[in-house]
Amino acid sequence: MSKTSLIDSHIHLDLYKQAEREKILRELELYSVKAVISVSFHIESSQFNIEVAREDPRVKPAAGYHPEQDLPGEIDVQQLLDFIGAHHQEIVAIGEVGLPYYKMKEEPSLPLEPYVELLERFIIQSKQLDKPIILHGIYEHAPIICDLLEKHSIEKAHFHWYKGDMATTERMINNGYMISVTPDVLYEEEIQELVKMYPLDGLMVETDGPWRFGGVFLERMTHPGLMHRSVEKIAQIKGLSELTVYNHLFRNTKGFYRI
Repeated sequence: MSKTSLIDSHIHLDLYKQAEREKILRELELYSVKAVISVSFHIESSQFNIEVAREDPRVKPAAGYHPEQDLPGEIDVQQLLDFIGAHHQEIVAIGEVGLPYYKMKEEPSLPLEPYVELLERFIIQSKQLDKPIILHGIYEHAPIICDLLEKHSIEKAHFHWYKGDMATTERMINNGYMISVTPDVLYEEEIQELVKMYPLDGLMVETDGPWRFGGVFLERMTHPGLMHRSVEKIAQIKGLSELTVYNHLFRNTKGFYRI
């Protein structure tokens, strides 16, 4: 293992074009990326990620239903829960799941409760299967998710690209929840403040690719190699050596996902 090895804790490999995905997998070793946690949007996405992982063991699949879309019908929900149960030995986590923050900004009349109920079903399954849960939960939705996690005594929770108020952040720190930082840490003051506040043992890095970033990354394909810039910035913010940050981030992610 390189002293600067990384794991991408949150990427949507299935959403890349085939040529882009092949390029990323071909170049992982070049960028000292030892593994990627490939999260899912729905059952088809979950199936795809498992198939990719069977071909390349560096891909660690997670199965779930992304909340920024219309709610699935009950038959579809049950089919996905059954799929997760049947393939629990092949997945490292349940995710991406959570609440529809951006969708509700576009549709303020959208009822939240059905999404909360669906999320709770995934949380219950993560507890039953002893799998970490990967969460899409920001701002005012984060405390609602914390309530559910506490209700079911969930410890292995990963809030990806988290943003929220100080009280919720402190609550998450106290509960031992993990958060992951995207390359926007280079230019987003809000994320820089979060990194300053959150303990290093609670941090991971991610790309959320193929989502594209601004600043120095403008018009660049989102590649796990970008995370090295994130590590540089985290080390600067924390006043620590880059080597210390690399070691913690790698150990945090490897341990959290048991990979």
